[in-house]
Amino acid sequence: MKTVQVNNVFKDYYLNKIVVKALRGVTTDFAEGEFTAIVGPSGSGKSTLLHLIGCLDTITDGDIVLNEQTVKHLSKKEQAILRRKNIGFVFQAYNLIPVLTILENVSFPLTLLGLAPGEIKERSYAAIKEVGLEGMEKRRPKELSGGQQQRVAIARALVKKPKLILADEPTANLDSKIGAEILEIMLKLNQEEKATFIFSTHDKMVMDYARRLIFLRDGKITEERTK
Repeated sequence: MKTVQVNNVFKDYYLNKIVVKALRGVTTDFAEGEFTAIVGPSGSGKSTLLHLIGCLDTITDGDIVLNEQTVKHLSKKEQAILRRKNIGFVFQAYNLIPVLTILENVSFPLTLLGLAPGEIKERSYAAIKEVGLEGMEKRRPKELSGGQQQRVAIARALVKKPKLILADEPTANLDSKIGAEILEIMLKLNQEEKATFIFSTHDKMVMDYARRLIFLRDGKITEERTK
């Protein structure tokens, strides 16, 4: 089953009167349970592609199908609902809310889904335990190391039990040891939950962990490689 289908996607940005062609006719797909890295140098279009898949940006031309829904046919509100229910995000900068505790940061997506308080608490504690931060629920982001903050971000992404996890340069701010620990957590969750993981990265360690590599350069796929 295909979790994501990317069909001849173009993305242009406009800087004053200059057109920047970030993606130039990208076509690929991602099956359920994949652990795949989109690889390329800065400016290759890898983060742009990830953001389009995640409904964080709009497509210039072509289309993307998520869970059998064509994204370009959805309103912004419908895209937001699709994103909220089905996609988890892990960013390079963690994007935690500084005034909230670990538990509150992880619980936040479930609050938006309107779940019962008891279920929110149970699932949030379970997600925090899964990433190895049990007992730290009342701490705030400033009290955590970079690796611990990224673990919180992973727990927040996974607490919804989404079908798709998008990770944009998730190891970029971490040393190699902590980066490997983060990737081991993601791989374990991929295997246990069968969620599809798609990374954008130029980190060789992420490439080594991935089971499939998609190489981008100048907005085009130059090679796909399955291990």
